[in-house]
Amino acid sequence: MGSTNHNVDMSSQEINVKIVEAPEAEAEKEAKKVKVRVHSKKYAAVKSKVDKTKKYDLLAAVELVKKLSYTSFDGTITAELAVKEEGITVEVIMPHQAGKTKKVVIVDDKVLADIEAGTIDFDILVSSPQFMPKLAKFARVLGPKGLMPNPKNGTLTPNPERAVKELSAGKQMIKAERKAPLMHVNVGKVSLDSKKIVENVEALLKALKGKVVRMALSASMSPGVKVEIETT
Repeated sequence: MGSTNHNVDMSSQEINVKIVEAPEAEAEKEAKKVKVRVHSKKYAAVKSKVDKTKKYDLLAAVELVKKLSYTSFDGTITAELAVKEEGITVEVIMPHQAGKTKKVVIVDDKVLADIEAGTIDFDILVSSPQFMPKLAKFARVLGPKGLMPNPKNGTLTPNPERAVKELSAGKQMIKAERKAPLMHVNVGKVSLDSKKIVENVEALLKALKGKVVRMALSASMSPGVKVEIETT
């Protein structure tokens, strides 16, 4: 039996192929689209007052940030810092109250009874090493809230009375993010005197001496203002 070869000349034929993407491919494309953040008209208006090419001296930066704040409430001024390493931890005592006053208590039998009853009436809990065995059973309650006494932040100490005095005066442990060399530290309310905010920032920079790469200040919902600082 012979075979027959059928040669088809495709060069003279016009083939139209329409590629239809699967729904999954379309969904993937949508997911990759970059979302554009749209700021309010007020934000755009105040942003235009900032020279993004300029680094302001500290006092000028503070006063400008205050002018840029447009919230109806007393906004918080935050120092945004890029530091040299991830996870840097330093102790700083700001000379002026940077936010709301925090209630600091020393653990005793009454405080333990309150915690067991579900009442946590404090912002910072200080303990001596002797009380830690009694506190251990409340670790699941205190730990997630960041309230478990810890020697790294000065809340577990043989001298809890001194720790309370220092913490009440504004002592705090500040730490860079784990996965990025960045810090976000509150340095005062917009209503606080500008010179006092400057003194708080100076205390912060002193504690971080040689570790800061750059810094900007911003108020709640306001654009940032670059600050001229010494990096050595």
